[in-house]
Amino acid sequence: MKLLSEFKSFINKGSAIDMAVGIIVGSVMTSVVNSLVKDIIMPPVGMLVGGIDFSQWFFVLGGGEAGAHYNTMAEATAAGATTLNLGTFLNTIISFLITMFAVFIIVKIANSARGKAPVTTRACPYCQQSISKSATKCPYCCSAVKPEKIGPAEEAELAKSLKSLKAKVSNVAKKAKKVAKIK
Repeated sequence: MKLLSEFKSFINKGSAIDMAVGIIVGSVMTSVVNSLVKDIIMPPVGMLVGGIDFSQWFFVLGGGEAGAHYNTMAEATAAGATTLNLGTFLNTIISFLITMFAVFIIVKIANSARGKAPVTTRACPYCQQSISKSATKCPYCCSAVKPEKIGPAEEAELAKSLKSLKAKVSNVAKKAKKVAKIK
């Protein structure tokens, strides 16, 4: 019963739901990125390097028919040959890099949308331990310290940019009204 109640509290915390949403979005993103690499990026790259289809770039290591030449991995595999699939690996590496870059951009945008919390700690001038800015006495060395005010939270870069854009659009609209009145 304790295990079930712990599981219920785990699910109700929201972290399990957030994790599930992340996994679902990740799987959808993976299929999109794989298609982007396989169908959009690699064909032009293959043309630039002499018409190579990277998905069919492989070496036969052994097995299959002696002295046979295989045009595709499917032919080699059907004949029982063991192949080293370099092209498939290259496609996977490119997919990984694109996926990681997309995640980086998403995290960067999310971080710029968040405001920065005010700094609430400082170093004690005597023992250099981290103490609250509002402290009047250091809990580590018992020295009397002057309290400092905690400033307001910093506005997010995205919010600042939106305000600036709104002000510019407002100015342009005012100028447009003046021009319309003149005519």
